[in-house]
This record gives sequence, structure tokens and C-alpha cells, in this order.
Amino acid sequence: MRLAANEKAEAEKILQIKKAEGEAESKYLSGLGIARQRQAIVDGLRDSVLAFSENVPGTSAKDVMDMVLVTQYFDTMKEIGASSKSSSVFIPHGPGAVRDIAVQIRDGLLQGNAANL
Repeated sequence: MRLAANEKAEAEKILQIKKAEGEAESKYLSGLGIARQRQAIVDGLRDSVLAFSENVPGTSAKDVMDMVLVTQYFDTMKEIGASSKSSSVFIPHGPGAVRDIAVQIRDGLLQGNAANL
């Protein structure tokens, strides 16, 4: 009886270890997927900035990135609004709201970059 209890406990231990190993592998692979997704986004943004700058005279890479950031912000707001779990989203809508949003996003990125230095 004691032997059976020990073997049952050992089997449960092995199951928990295998489950933990599986979860660790899943998280690792998820991280790889996220890293690849971010790299693809960066590559796409770079290509878009270069193409836009070449095709629209007088625009700089900064102008294009500002436009992309604001577009991504509004896409995010759209997704939040479409979510069944959200009920209200307050978005500034004054004449300078888009400019203010772009400045806030840019400042946040600059602060993040400064913190990483």
C-alpha cells in the first residue's frame, strides 16, 4: 500500500513537471512569435517610410512616422471600440487633438528610448 502511494505521488510529480515544461516551451515559442511579428512590423514600416518619402516630394521620414503613429493609434482605438468588453472610450476631438496625440506618442517613445540608454 505504501509502495502504491509512493508510485502515485511520483507519477503526479512527473505529470506536474511535464506540464510545467510544456508551459515553459509554449511561452518561449510565444515570445519567438512576438519577436518575429515585431520584426516584420519594423521591416514593413521601414519599407513604407522609404517608399512614401521617395514618392511624395518634400516629406521626411519623421513626417511619415508621425502619420504612421497616428494611424496606429486610431487603429488601436477602433479595436478597443469593437471589443465586446469595452463600453466607453473617451477620445479628444478638438482641432489640435491629432497633433497632440502625435506629440504624446512621440514623447513617450523618446522617453522610452532615453530610459534604455
